[in-house]
Amino acid sequence: MSPEALSELISNIAHALVADGKAGNLTDDLIPDVAKLAVMRPKDRAHGDWASNAAMQLAKKAGMKPHDLAELFAAELEHADGVKSVEVAGPGFINITLDSASAAAVVDKVLAEGTNYGKNGHLTGKTLNLEFVSANPTGPIHIGGTRWAAVGDSMARVLEANGAKVVREYYFNDHGEQINRFAKSLVAAAHGEETPIDGYKGAYIDEIAARVIEEAKADGVDVLALPRIDGGVDKDGNPLGEGDSEQREEFRKRAVPMMFAEIRKSMKEFRVNFDVWFHENSLYADGEVDKAIKELRDRGDIFEKDGATWFASTKHGDDKDRVIIKSNGEFAYFAADIAYYWNKRHRATDPADVAIYMLGADHHGYIGRMMAMCAAFGDKPGENMQILIGQMVNVMKDGKAVRMSKRAGNVVTIDDLVEAIGVDASRYSLARTDYNTSVDIDLNLLASHSNENPVYYVQYAHARSCNVDRNAADAGITVDGADLSLLDTTADGEVLAALAQWPATLTAAGDGRAPHKIAHYLEDLAGTYHKWYNVERVVPMELTDPEARGADAEAVRIAKAPEPARAAARLKLNDAVRTVIAEGLDLLGVTAPEKM
Repeated sequence: MSPEALSELISNIAHALVADGKAGNLTDDLIPDVAKLAVMRPKDRAHGDWASNAAMQLAKKAGMKPHDLAELFAAELEHADGVKSVEVAGPGFINITLDSASAAAVVDKVLAEGTNYGKNGHLTGKTLNLEFVSANPTGPIHIGGTRWAAVGDSMARVLEANGAKVVREYYFNDHGEQINRFAKSLVAAAHGEETPIDGYKGAYIDEIAARVIEEAKADGVDVLALPRIDGGVDKDGNPLGEGDSEQREEFRKRAVPMMFAEIRKSMKEFRVNFDVWFHENSLYADGEVDKAIKELRDRGDIFEKDGATWFASTKHGDDKDRVIIKSNGEFAYFAADIAYYWNKRHRATDPADVAIYMLGADHHGYIGRMMAMCAAFGDKPGENMQILIGQMVNVMKDGKAVRMSKRAGNVVTIDDLVEAIGVDASRYSLARTDYNTSVDIDLNLLASHSNENPVYYVQYAHARSCNVDRNAADAGITVDGADLSLLDTTADGEVLAALAQWPATLTAAGDGRAPHKIAHYLEDLAGTYHKWYNVERVVPMELTDPEARGADAEAVRIAKAPEPARAAARLKLNDAVRTVIAEGLDLLGVTAPEKM
């Protein structure tokens, strides 16, 4: 019996107690949803397999003492199929012990459902637009964007496992001043000049500049001979680089698609496949910005002041109103944000019920204006628009921070990380920590084959389970005749309980936008499995008698073998663990090796 089944049973008992007039002032409408009548695994296994605090949740509503209400629940639970015993403890905890066959039923469920075990449809009918990474096409993906790639794609997989339709989206900021700075940097590099004070540095700038020159030459264009304009210097005399010239425009036109291609390649190699690659420029070219502003104007949220056009965001909770068209007629950056959200919600194909934005730590100040804009459109902030803010990533090696990239200067890029530790370790290490907290990536640890390396620890559990299967086949052991009630040892029970908690973990990871919960679960399951493997046998383990010496050793063997039915049951348990670990790793975009 699963914890979900126990929660449903407790809910049914609560309603039955109400119907029988035994629950005091409690009424049906005061009983919470089944999901809120949580069943938990006790820390002390002497307290049973599962515990519920339902009586304490409902006692005040019922006008009863929690312990008295718990006794009523216990009396009913004791008669339920699969329940071995029930005890009321403390102020009103209900401790439940299952019979071994009921506890082991999860094994057949896992093997019958395979990779669908734990998946559910509670988000079915919802289209979630999940935008993540969205780095400017002005350089390689840095380590912060790499974290969003790992977390975002894992989150998308988890949400799909909960029934949602997820549109993975990458937003290219290919409009505005950052692109101009990129182009100015390329022109300077092409001429061997000093990088503009606000420009981009790194070997990749020289590489892209050289590629632009080569591509243009193949097209019959001498890009370096095109007209130039000196952009001048800043107040401190630092060069500002190329002005708005034909040469800068040619470099921009050719270089931005090159960076697009590099970013797409890096994402694909990182096992992240986007459904939509959205270009900011299209919002202006297609008139989306004008349409969105008109919509807000029609709603009474646009006003003119000091020659500029403003969004009245304070009407919707922001700390100040926002300029969207400057007095010189140029669009402010926020104008594109307004149009982009409106576009997501009203597309002809896959309009978003929920638009999820995954932003870096430096975007925390954007939340107020974004939520105000959501409300101005008549949507619900926090529901139709959700903003997730990620924290910093620190890359360490030999106890010191790693900062220098061979291509990108004073940053670590996605390609640097993958080259150092591979895709599996990169994705797992970045996804296993809550994005709300900073994370340290220890390259030495993640390249090691030790139990301290979390991804190795989990993958090794999967490989070990595959090895058990191979050894069982060699020994002629099959699952035929398995009696799951024989999974009755303490170690068996720990593995069974861990498997039973997978569905709830998957639901919580989706609802909480928390793929790190998957990694934590996998590490707990792997640890439980490794302990089980060390104390329980599927296949006989043959050990040379330590008393034997020399030639005598070949005739002296000690074999520890369970009876056939128990061996078959344990083989099924082993296979159930392998199934769940493989599924969990897949949700994180990590491979499940059969040998290590």
